[in-house]
Amino acid sequence: MKKFRALLMAVLLAAGAGLLAPGPASAAAPEPYCGLVWGSLMKTDDSTGTVATYPRVINVRTGQHYCFDRMVIDHSGSVAGYTVRYVDKVVQDGSGFTVPLRGQAFLQVTVNAPAYDDAGQSTYNPADKKELTNVTGYQTFRQLVDAGSYEGYTTVGLGVRGRLPFRVFTLEGPGTGSRLVIDVAHFW
Repeated sequence: MKKFRALLMAVLLAAGAGLLAPGPASAAAPEPYCGLVWGSLMKTDDSTGTVATYPRVINVRTGQHYCFDRMVIDHSGSVAGYTVRYVDKVVQDGSGFTVPLRGQAFLQVTVNAPAYDDAGQSTYNPADKKELTNVTGYQTFRQLVDAGSYEGYTTVGLGVRGRLPFRVFTLEGPGTGSRLVIDVAHFW
């Protein structure tokens, strides 16, 4: 036991005196933020089907996570396709008018699902189309706006702090519904 203590003390003293130096710096690339390896290029899924068989958009919600902010678009059935990409400006479905949006970069999220039923009645009618959810205090998100639902497609504009990496995926449920999930990282 005395030998172990003596050896431990010698190592600690040598480290404290700078005799044991750390290894050379690595030339390898730095670790990605939170281990995320996402990019910022367009993500799309062109699932096929007819508008009559598409699910309906029924809700849009957001959440905060340690490494990213999350937006979820709830569908009444299985997600039938989407396109998510950075754009210079988000445009309104049908009219092409620019949708004002806070942030330094803009994601245009288009889902292959209307926000209305076969009779033209709204299946998703937010209280405020210019503020779909309150993102005050979010690290990355600045604003979510309803950019319209036209000819079987629904678009949401997402204003973010900067052009940051993101990922897109779908989840089944609850019940017969599904969810389109968009995560935007806090940093590169």
